[in-house]
Amino acid sequence: MAMTITYEFEGSLYVNLTNACSNDCEFCLRNNHDGVNGEDILWLDREPDLDEIIADFNRRDLTKYSWVVFCGYGEPMMRYQTLIDAARWLKANHPPLKIRINTNGQVNMLEKRDVTPEFENIIDAISISLNAATPEGYDKICHSCFGLEAYAGLLDFAKKAKKFVPSVTLSIVDHNITPEEIEKCRGIADECGVSFRVREYIE
Repeated sequence: MAMTITYEFEGSLYVNLTNACSNDCEFCLRNNHDGVNGEDILWLDREPDLDEIIADFNRRDLTKYSWVVFCGYGEPMMRYQTLIDAARWLKANHPPLKIRINTNGQVNMLEKRDVTPEFENIIDAISISLNAATPEGYDKICHSCFGLEAYAGLLDFAKKAKKFVPSVTLSIVDHNITPEEIEKCRGIADECGVSFRVREYIE
């Protein structure tokens, strides 16, 4: 079976780097589905290397897309170096493309260093899953390997990323969350100086 490295969703090209994740979110789409577009299976037999990712890009007509989004059936920044190398290749060879990363915001904890300066002039947008208004609430539904520290880590990442990335957004899923908690999350985004978005839960 062919490996799905890139796939189309809502007019953008998505990149599926890994199935590994530092979270085990209760609402994760992959708990109930094999893909997001009804066509591509996003479970990987193995992780593609950089050459395979570039070859997959070259099989696509990249002029069709405005955005390339690093987001698959895992946390893309679990493979941070491969992600940033692939993004650099895209910017060097297809400069009109904009690049977004959908992430849980734990990359600095994973890498044990601040990677955000490396995003400058490469990453155009980052969407970080917030999903709760407190560390305890986040841990209850996201089950990060970093425990309660994950929440402060992702907020710190958002604040640092905005210095180098034009658009940074904290997002929540509208599933089992009260209007009051949504507004608290909106306030947290405001305090971080980043945008806020409510994402629709997909059954």
